[in-house]
Amino acid sequence: MGFIEVADRVWVARYEWFDVNVSVIGGADGLLVVDTHASDLAARGVIDEIRALGAGEIVGVVNTHEHFDHTFGNHAFRTACGTIPIHAHETAAERTVSAGERIKGLYDASPVSGEDADPHREEVLATEIVAADRTFSSAVSLDLGDRLVELVHPGRGHTGGDLVVRVPDCDTLLAGDLVEESAAPGFGGDCYPLEWPWTLDILLGLTTSSSVVVPGHGAVVDREFVEVQRNQIGLVAETIRELAGRGVKVEEALRAGEWPFPGDALAQAVRRGYEQLPRSQKRLPLA
Repeated sequence: MGFIEVADRVWVARYEWFDVNVSVIGGADGLLVVDTHASDLAARGVIDEIRALGAGEIVGVVNTHEHFDHTFGNHAFRTACGTIPIHAHETAAERTVSAGERIKGLYDASPVSGEDADPHREEVLATEIVAADRTFSSAVSLDLGDRLVELVHPGRGHTGGDLVVRVPDCDTLLAGDLVEESAAPGFGGDCYPLEWPWTLDILLGLTTSSSVVVPGHGAVVDREFVEVQRNQIGLVAETIRELAGRGVKVEEALRAGEWPFPGDALAQAVRRGYEQLPRSQKRLPLA
């Protein structure tokens, strides 16, 4: 749909592939790009659209976490813009290459032709993986000349290295995949379902009732949407604790619980949650 200004000098483009969002924050010193899409080829199109805004030169990139649909455009931005800094949480930067190689392995094993073939297969495989080179552990501020942009690691949730981007002067928060609008939250094989609600509590503390919140995927939302999703994720966490505390086996948990999201979206969440529970919160499986 192209870039749309959702707050003062904050633009968001929502791309059909993965329904992923790429955001741009403008300042007197240039543009900060948040997430870079899922391949080198896709990112080159993003760069053309950013330049068409005529809002300034790209001076930096932020990855909200390590997943390939948010990082595989890093190389294209480096090629087009020179040695601009790429910022990420230290855990995300450490895991970017291994996470990307795992995805490349899945694409490489996928069909080359036929109705099950992914049309993006070759461009994903051709992408050079570039990890962030500017990292932090808790929070850091970036100076864009006439405004400060804050990068905050509110805790673990969708991954171990999630960050949010706060633009205080226009009350805008770019939440990455800690918040998703177009589908159920991404409970993947590297998620932290028991900690995710607490992480969203901190994220909510960075917002106001008037905040613009940009999710990793889908339409721009408000604080109320985030509160609802936080409570849904909280219910997932509490249900995992309750079932494990009653001695329900992990293999039976999806059938035994009442869940706020479809079961096929929660298989990894349940498995991960059981693995992450301390021994004191588990009982031996019931006979």
